[in-house]
Amino acid sequence: MEQERSLYLNNAATSWPKPRCVAEAMSAFLEARGANLARGSASTRDLDTLDMVTTCRLKIAAFFGGPSTDPRNVTFTANVTEALNIVLKGFLKPGMRAATSSMEHNAVMRPLRRLESEGVSVTVMPCTKEGVLEPHTLERELGKGLDLVVFTHASNVCGTVQDLDLLAPLCNSAGVPLVLDTAQTAGVLPIDAARWNLAACCFTGHKGLMGPQGTGGILWREDFAAACRPLIEGGTGSFSHEEVQPSVLPDKFEAGTPNLPGLAGLLASLNWLEEKEVETIRRREEELGIRLLEGLLQIPGIRLYGKRTMRGRLPVFAVNFENLDNGRAALELADRWGIETRPGLHCAPAAHKTLGSFPQGALRIAPGFFNTEEEIDLCLEALRVLSREHHP
Repeated sequence: MEQERSLYLNNAATSWPKPRCVAEAMSAFLEARGANLARGSASTRDLDTLDMVTTCRLKIAAFFGGPSTDPRNVTFTANVTEALNIVLKGFLKPGMRAATSSMEHNAVMRPLRRLESEGVSVTVMPCTKEGVLEPHTLERELGKGLDLVVFTHASNVCGTVQDLDLLAPLCNSAGVPLVLDTAQTAGVLPIDAARWNLAACCFTGHKGLMGPQGTGGILWREDFAAACRPLIEGGTGSFSHEEVQPSVLPDKFEAGTPNLPGLAGLLASLNWLEEKEVETIRRREEELGIRLLEGLLQIPGIRLYGKRTMRGRLPVFAVNFENLDNGRAALELADRWGIETRPGLHCAPAAHKTLGSFPQGALRIAPGFFNTEEEIDLCLEALRVLSREHHP
């Protein structure tokens, strides 16, 4: 059976294809090793699993925090959403005040709204029409007194990147913990949790890190981790004589069996990234982004949201046609050209309200490292055809 043609431009949802080594590592773990973590007899298979997970911790710690970062401060989760829930629900208590930006994904907004209903005060700081959280806006809220600041490093809707070199020092000067959602930037942009003094750096493995779905985690600052309650408690393979959750890292936040095949794949992707280098990937994706952006700006009947240059943004583009629903546009692109995109609200209604694309949402186009110039040109030609067909 002939495989259906596909041009994948939905990398903001998950990166694809993955490096071949990812699937190979996951298969090898399941077929040849497969032991549970810290729940065996210290056989070779048990030690291989322990070594794999420890090495993955080491690489994540160095990746986000530098070579001197303690790998025990890395805890693994199923995704960045779980990581954010662990952090926010573990730290915030009734009477506390938290602030976030108006560009957030529901991975931040929904836990905060739940906590708000339980007595936490939540402030949503307005961003510009391009999705930028301006320093004076954050400084004003910090001046009112906050217990926590949490926001996304880059928008999953329009690609706008927040300037941590300007924003993080404001939180540090005010003594307010800063939690960063790096879902869109981990593996694509340099992240320096140590220099920014992040209280918690939350990441997912399946986007820019090129790993499998079902992987993610948190790089903690130790004092902040100590102030957080675990969301899930249970067996850790350690301190089994105690009936209370261990307080030491990483055990405190890692109850139950982790996604070990996923971590095998994540370790393989981290090795691949190490070999390719993040800067090389960033340059390649920026080149494709420039090509796509320049083309989008020349198509009549298309509205682009967010920044109109590649400065301070990722190659994640949100657009709408004048006379064509974005959901219908996505269907046309898929059916006629085999182009995969993402229409709708992208789990980020607040961001769309900020950008001016609510309630209809937008068509999101997100190329990745494995795309080619020819694929970008094909996408632009398809968009031109749709624009001509539906232009008044």
